[in-house]
Amino acid sequence: MFSATIDATAFRNALASVEVLVEECRIHVDSDGMRLRAADPALVALVDLTLDAEQFEQYEASEAVLGVNLERLSEILSVAETGDTVRMEFDERSRKLDVEVGTLSYTLGLLDPDSIRDEPDLPDLEPPAEVTLDGRHIDRGVKAAEMVSDHLRLAVDPDRETLVIAAEGDTDEVLVELGRQEVAALSPGPADSLYSLDYLTAINRVIPRGQTVTLELGEEFLAGFEFVVPEADQPVTYRVAPRLQRA
Repeated sequence: MFSATIDATAFRNALASVEVLVEECRIHVDSDGMRLRAADPALVALVDLTLDAEQFEQYEASEAVLGVNLERLSEILSVAETGDTVRMEFDERSRKLDVEVGTLSYTLGLLDPDSIRDEPDLPDLEPPAEVTLDGRHIDRGVKAAEMVSDHLRLAVDPDRETLVIAAEGDTDEVLVELGRQEVAALSPGPADSLYSLDYLTAINRVIPRGQTVTLELGEEFLAGFEFVVPEADQPVTYRVAPRLQRA
């Protein structure tokens, strides 16, 4: 059993934060809320998001797993106007999800959860370095890196207490260097890793400008990105595996 009502914009933003990595995923629901966790097909990046029951205007659920095509559900939500709510109810007999957005009613066929890749466990890491900064700094670094390379370097210089966002191509290179005066918080430690720009570009698309993002970094480290989903007021967490650097 599952039925819920939530602000359409908040739910659309929540889905978008997951959809940048995967087209379909398992949605776990229970009395505490809704959880979405998935990894991309190459198992390079992972996303984890929980919407607590308190975030919904109405919420009732027993433990269940729904296999959802996120692209199709997002298309339904695209018709929502500001202030609209979305109401969802799972029909156990038909194994379909009834969705109402404003005056629109839609019956969404669900996927067999067993046909969707198992979501990996979220690793429990102790990052050597942690930086909290405005999302616009990440946006600037990612867009600059796209001009010269297909990967991006994230590093922390513990002596100078700076975050370095850099990329190097065959002939050109770019560098963004942020000290304590440019970031909201910095816990310096040894950190220097390369990451595929494809994944960071995808994540950057949903990072809110003007809001803070927390980075967890290290050497050859599974980087962490966390920020609050706009309107949903819930944190979304990403983990991105590093690329091996040449010796």
